[in-house]
Amino acid sequence: MPDVPVTIKSLLEMKAAAHKISCLTCYDASFTRLLEAAGVEVLLVGDSLGMVVQGRESTLPVTLDEMVYHTRNVARARQRALIVADMPFMSYRSSTLALESAGRLMKEGGAHMVKLEGGSSQLETVRRLATLGIPVCGHLGLLPQSVHKLGGYRVQGRDPADAARLREDAMALQQAGADLLVLECVPAPLAGEISRALTIPVIGIGAGSGTDGQVLVLYDILGMHDKPPRFVKNFLQLGGSIQRALQDYVQAVRNGSFPNPEQSYR
Repeated sequence: MPDVPVTIKSLLEMKAAAHKISCLTCYDASFTRLLEAAGVEVLLVGDSLGMVVQGRESTLPVTLDEMVYHTRNVARARQRALIVADMPFMSYRSSTLALESAGRLMKEGGAHMVKLEGGSSQLETVRRLATLGIPVCGHLGLLPQSVHKLGGYRVQGRDPADAARLREDAMALQQAGADLLVLECVPAPLAGEISRALTIPVIGIGAGSGTDGQVLVLYDILGMHDKPPRFVKNFLQLGGSIQRALQDYVQAVRNGSFPNPEQSYR
């Protein structure tokens, strides 16, 4: 891979050229170096760290200070990849608070983009951030920060009304100024349809192979999950080393072999 930094523009060019985008979660400097060496384009400093690093039952307890800390660790080692940082639970409950939280993640943490969950309820916030020059990644489908409201970790968009709402929310987020979109646990046909309809790149997790790229939790592809979701693949089991596992993941995303139909929802 070339050494030039990954930007929003280059991700748009990858989508236009049908070149799949590889993304993994990352929480520290050491893994940042390994992920960049493997060619990962996007590093997501996810609030998933609450579960896989801190051992909590959900992402809800993660604080903004903790997100700034881990983002800063990634930014110190980053050379090329685009850094996206999650806005933790309740850190964007108003557009004013969202602006302050995003400012900290970018100024103190070194993030290039912030990610927030939700559709129509977040349009004002996305619009305000985008207007002030803050790149935003939307997140639709399964929303981990709303897990109690959703009644658990369930596939979203199977009901026709829910599918229509996801389509509308995706388009509305793009029109509000979002630069990237994550679709989580969405039926593969619907995710592919949304990806084709949008001009911004769509990254899937449990959303089939029809999106513009894939993201997984880093520790999941290394087999560090007792009961992994069906959309996860243990790349370390076959690769034999962490670096080979990361390279195999990037290659599988690029050639479209991951995810396969068994790792997708209908």
